[in-house]
Amino acid sequence: MAGHRGYRSGMGIVDIERFTADGFVKLDAAVPREVGDAARDLLWRKIGLSPLDPDAWREPVVWASDLTGEGPFGEIIKSARLAGALDELCGPGGWIPRGQLGMVPIRFPRLPPANDRGWHVDATIRQPGSGYLCGGSPETLLLLTLLSEIGPDDAPTRIRAGSHRDAAAVLAGRALDPFEAGPLVDAASGHRPVVRATGLPGDMFLVHPLTVHAADEHRGSEPRFMAQTPVFLAGPVTPGEGNPLARAIAAGTAGST
Repeated sequence: MAGHRGYRSGMGIVDIERFTADGFVKLDAAVPREVGDAARDLLWRKIGLSPLDPDAWREPVVWASDLTGEGPFGEIIKSARLAGALDELCGPGGWIPRGQLGMVPIRFPRLPPANDRGWHVDATIRQPGSGYLCGGSPETLLLLTLLSEIGPDDAPTRIRAGSHRDAAAVLAGRALDPFEAGPLVDAASGHRPVVRATGLPGDMFLVHPLTVHAADEHRGSEPRFMAQTPVFLAGPVTPGEGNPLARAIAAGTAGST
């Protein structure tokens, strides 16, 4: 089936119709599982903990990072399958390639959960000097990369399907502090169904920058490794007839739900 203005729907690497409707799409096996497993092994060494010593897991969340793109991290972020998916969603030349995977929050089981599970959209609008705000013209796309096997009890990121239209409507023409924007987008999208970002190491989720999402409590037994990477765009997302990022929020700013 031919897509709109040259963008293909349901025939390429990702399902564009699903992305525009739900505000996210899963990319299965963006890299082989063994690459995700190797990245997780490196992260264990970076944080100085071991999968074989659960008595040393004392914090519900430990932050790690890849700032160099070494080894498996580089294979992940430079995946040809990922690049093709970004071309489909952002348009060729519509996103800025990066060489590092970035931040990786690691969530540990059997501990009181961290108080960081509120519904929100990411702050993506760069401010002069430093800092970022949340607004209706976001400048990055969110990439979630699974680096461990994540089931529904393993603290998967929660995503409100279709909430990008709600957030687009309440944030149109605004740039707000994340603590101000969070309650607004939460209230606007509370009626949306919740989908959990589950899968295997090497799977990815490409999430519209205005899709409302949240962390979850860990109810499982194994630590959860998931990178959350901002993919910078060549220009701000504005609703309209352009690429799928723009088309996905056109209905929201026009008042449709």
